[in-house]
Amino acid sequence: MAEVAFHFNAPDKAAYVCRLLRKAYLKGARVAVLAPHEQLDTLDRGLWLLAQGEFVPHCVGADAEATRRHSPIHLLDRLDERAPTQVLVNLTDSVPADYGRFERVIEVVGLDDEDRALARQRWRRYQADGVEPQRHDLKSAGGE
Repeated sequence: MAEVAFHFNAPDKAAYVCRLLRKAYLKGARVAVLAPHEQLDTLDRGLWLLAQGEFVPHCVGADAEATRRHSPIHLLDRLDERAPTQVLVNLTDSVPADYGRFERVIEVVGLDDEDRALARQRWRRYQADGVEPQRHDLKSAGGE
């Protein structure tokens, strides 16, 4: 069963996710990021522009198989069998049906009311599946 963690109160979700992915990459993790298609470009650009002289290797779902095979971070608008299963960062409004195949799931939640309400629904869904999510409040942890 996947370990699930919610990261609440991210003032800028895309920037936070890019820093989270950089940290995961530096630790050697393989990560699938599931996001609506319109958010993928923002994340792709953010990973290229994260810090001068740094590059966080990643791919998008449309990239060639060789690129996907060698990329530690996959930016996807739908999960497939080629996605890494170590960590899933879920930026969608619902719980992915096959989240249980991942070792760890991270849900990033912003400050707006709609995002928080959808996160509460996802939290309850995980609980209904027998998973007790962990809560990480970015505001009390000193921000992003």
